[in-house]
Amino acid sequence: MQKQRVILGLILVLVIAAITLLVNKPMRLGLDLQGGSQLTIQIKPTKDRPTISDQDISAVQKVIENRINGLGVSEALIQSAGNNQILVQLPGVNDPQQAERVLGGTAQLEFREQKAGTEGQLSAELPVLKAAKDQQAALKKSKSTDKQAIAKNQAAIEQSYVEISKLFDPAAITGKQLRRANPEPVGAGAWEVSIEFDGAGGDAFAKLTKNLAGTGRSIGVFLDNDPISTPTVGAQFAATGIAGGKAVITGNFTTEAANDLAVQLRGGSLPFPVEIVENPTVGATLGRDSILSSVYAGIGGLILVAIFMAVYYRLPGIVADFALIIYSLLSLAAFNILEVTLTLPGIAGFILSIGMAVDANVLIFERTREELQTGKTLYKSVEAGFHRAFDSILDSHVTTLISCGALFFFGSGLVKGYAVTLAVGVAISLFTSLTCTRTFLLLLVLGFPALRQKTQLFAPNVPSLVTK
Repeated sequence: MQKQRVILGLILVLVIAAITLLVNKPMRLGLDLQGGSQLTIQIKPTKDRPTISDQDISAVQKVIENRINGLGVSEALIQSAGNNQILVQLPGVNDPQQAERVLGGTAQLEFREQKAGTEGQLSAELPVLKAAKDQQAALKKSKSTDKQAIAKNQAAIEQSYVEISKLFDPAAITGKQLRRANPEPVGAGAWEVSIEFDGAGGDAFAKLTKNLAGTGRSIGVFLDNDPISTPTVGAQFAATGIAGGKAVITGNFTTEAANDLAVQLRGGSLPFPVEIVENPTVGATLGRDSILSSVYAGIGGLILVAIFMAVYYRLPGIVADFALIIYSLLSLAAFNILEVTLTLPGIAGFILSIGMAVDANVLIFERTREELQTGKTLYKSVEAGFHRAFDSILDSHVTTLISCGALFFFGSGLVKGYAVTLAVGVAISLFTSLTCTRTFLLLLVLGFPALRQKTQLFAPNVPSLVTK
């Protein structure tokens, strides 16, 4: 009995935590529920670059992500679509022309020489820009809906771009002259980024580095006017500059930081033009209608299942209904914690998992009835019902999880959302069926001795003769 009370306390803590989370943190809604814009961006090969590699697509995705930050969209979905297209979903952005202006065109990568006498000002401006970017990341992470704060933060970033740009001369080298940029390890967990230019770019880079060598002034590496790196040049290169068209950017980078910088450089060096081939807008009204329809379907399904369980399985069915409510709360809270973007297919997966949760209870109660019909006590029948049904329940849940894994790894977009919500629901249903329902039933049986004589509350057609 003490064990059941401890488990009951744990269940109550989980329920309270789930309710608190759902009240204070809104669910992430996908484009089909929230409304917004969806763009299909096509990367177009050129005569010099007739093929587009996965690295090229990854680099373009990084550039697009950086530009989306300027829109203040915190839940954008960016994914490749085929061999030369990128799908971008922007929930809440209802001005497709604005999105097209921001995302269209190729990234502008530039290498600029810092002006003499601006060293102190640059040292003062870079922390300001970093603080603004950190705040932008915090707003994005918190999914802030404060449009005024987002706009103010973006304005601060743009102003920093302007102030820093004043400290550099016009571009000496552009991304078109950059051949490659790759992260490379240098030992002890440190990384650097190696870069290589074409012939003209190599000559220009040698001249640029010769001018800056040993002066303490920086090479400003700008991507769409954003100074993504400001390396300095050692005094040993004062005579000839860094010749040969190859160089490394050092700075004790982590693996992630080195890879991010390399991706940004490659994205800025892509000679591919991009074109927005589709730009439909999903209206917010459609999103609201979809949400209402989904909510009605979910509530309707829960009510019908609850009525069936209570009528057919009597007291255990009522207990299962309470467990089902707990299951729904825990599942929605899990979606929130995992930051699952809820879409219509995702809601369908959630509703289907409700059926899976009920299915487990059905197996348990049928086994319990069989035990009661053999003349066992109510307590032993309940325990045996859970024990005998466990293998079947586990097998059905594991096979469903395997199917979810296949859908997630081989599917894309909305299919993945369906797989995630179904998998989370199935995993939680295993907990609620084998823990919540079992705990509630055992507390009733052990805490209320009068129930032990009323086996018809658990299984009709079984005489109420069992008293132990």
